[in-house]
Amino acid sequence: MEIKTIGVVGAGAMGSGIAQVAATAGYNVIMRDIEDRFVEKGMNGIEKFLAKGVQRGKVTEDQKKEILGRIK
Repeated sequence: MEIKTIGVVGAGAMGSGIAQVAATAGYNVIMRDIEDRFVEKGMNGIEKFLAKGVQRGKVTEDQKKEILGRIK
């Protein structure tokens, strides 16, 4: 059985970090928290982290979009 999708419960610092690492590794990620605003905050943190990676030349803009596209 091949794992293709990972569920992350909690979108705080740990949860969003786990979601980002999993998405970067190619997994589809479903991130949930008790309120949607927490998920939005976690997604914003991931986006900011990846934007810094683009500025530093660690990831391309296309890679950033692919990673963010894997997180729901």
